[in-house]
Amino acid sequence: MAVRTARNVRSAGIAAVAAAVLAMTATGCGSSDAGSDPKPFAKAGAGTEAGTEAGGGAKAAPDAAALAQLPARMAADGTAIVVGDPKAPNTVQVYEDPRCPYCKRFEAGGGAALVPLVKDGKIKVEYTIASFLDANFGGSSSKKAANALRAAVDAGKFSEFHSALFENQPEEPKDGFTDSFLLKIADTVPGLNSTAFQAAVRGQTHKDWVKTSEKAFEDSGSQGTPTVLVNGKKITPGDAVYDAVTFTKALKELGIG
Repeated sequence: MAVRTARNVRSAGIAAVAAAVLAMTATGCGSSDAGSDPKPFAKAGAGTEAGTEAGGGAKAAPDAAALAQLPARMAADGTAIVVGDPKAPNTVQVYEDPRCPYCKRFEAGGGAALVPLVKDGKIKVEYTIASFLDANFGGSSSKKAANALRAAVDAGKFSEFHSALFENQPEEPKDGFTDSFLLKIADTVPGLNSTAFQAAVRGQTHKDWVKTSEKAFEDSGSQGTPTVLVNGKKITPGDAVYDAVTFTKALKELGIG
């Protein structure tokens, strides 16, 4: 797969602010992706309505038992979703768009490496969910997925659903996160797909929060997704977040592990 350079999310003025932010977006998704021919890290076989029907349903999230032990709550400012002990000594900030294939790649690599560290109370992870890719490719896939992720917090199932959602990510240009597909993904998370969760997904209960979270992403100065900060510092080398072993080594160099 060819390596792409992260594109600017907004104007050159915002880029000046972003230069002051210690962020990791060596490769990723930016707002100028529209009209491109994206090359996802890996195809999710059940990631479209057609694929779901042919494949017999959404794929189950990996490491469900470990993920089920990771509590999630809303941050004090109401924008980020915090996973882990709020008193953990280290903080990893993750900016993601559910539609971004590089975010899927991160979750399969560095994201998986974070799970035992969260479980052991060494770190907490703050997720800010962006949805700018809807403007690039049309539809409302990112917004619908973000709304469902927020609903999963209320259901006490965010960590499991978050993993399952990226495991079943549609290809970037497709408006694949429909209500029905999101609920099929929810079926893979025991205890999630309740009447209340279904109502939140179909009724876009958290649409105002989705807008607030996108604004928080824009205000952060991040140039694209995924952006990963560890205690406010970038990880080097830049592509380390995409490989669990390399990412773990980088974390140890920062005193985490």
